[in-house]
Amino acid sequence: MENPTSRIISFFSNFLRRQITPDENIFSSAAVNSLFLLQMIMFLEREFGIRIENADLEMDNFRTITTIAALIERKTVKAAGASNLHD
Repeated sequence: MENPTSRIISFFSNFLRRQITPDENIFSSAAVNSLFLLQMIMFLEREFGIRIENADLEMDNFRTITTIAALIERKTVKAAGASNLHD
């Protein structure tokens, strides 16, 4: 299975129609708008089985592929921990 960074890069590259690097500021692209951000959040929630909460909606969490992958990591670790509490 592809790692999260590769899957996120693929999503962005398909949308922007060009390659994007993990540390490139996605907000510097004129193609990124509010509709794209909603699509990105829906993709992340569906693709990684996470829930993006209001508290997560900080620009710094979504500025680069690297910061998005870090958010996913935090969310999946948190979800796994919560799941283990219920076992």
